[in-house]
Amino acid sequence: MLKKILIALVAGITIIQFFKPEKNISTIPQKNTLINSYTVPSDVKIILKKACVDCHSNNTNYPWYSQVQPIAWWLSYHINNGKKHFNLDEFLSYNPKKQDHKMEELIEMVKNLEMPLNSYTWAHSDARLTNEERYALTDWATAIRKEINLKTGFVATHE
Repeated sequence: MLKKILIALVAGITIIQFFKPEKNISTIPQKNTLINSYTVPSDVKIILKKACVDCHSNNTNYPWYSQVQPIAWWLSYHINNGKKHFNLDEFLSYNPKKQDHKMEELIEMVKNLEMPLNSYTWAHSDARLTNEERYALTDWATAIRKEINLKTGFVATHE
């Protein structure tokens, strides 16, 4: 009986390897990316690249283990969910109120240590943010909120 279960398990794991989710890789220039309209200092660009871009843009840098099922499905879910909540490459397609709100959420999530996700930093230790990096990121996002308000006349509450 145990042998049959083991054979079924190995067969199941082998079969699912043929069902791979679509990769989050875009080959076209991103016209709605945040950096097309807002200044991103080099230190913040580094922080965004190491801790945010993989799940919050249209281009993910996939690790080797993303080729293995069911891990690929789990990664795909996290990437799609991350992009649904905040996509740096689609930022300019958001209306000003939503842009402001997304920056507000970024500030809150980073300050509350909710982003980047622990499940991401376990595998990407370089994505763990120092307090200094958190301050740089949240200060930048606060400045973006002010710039959005100046450009559009939208009045939002600032922390």
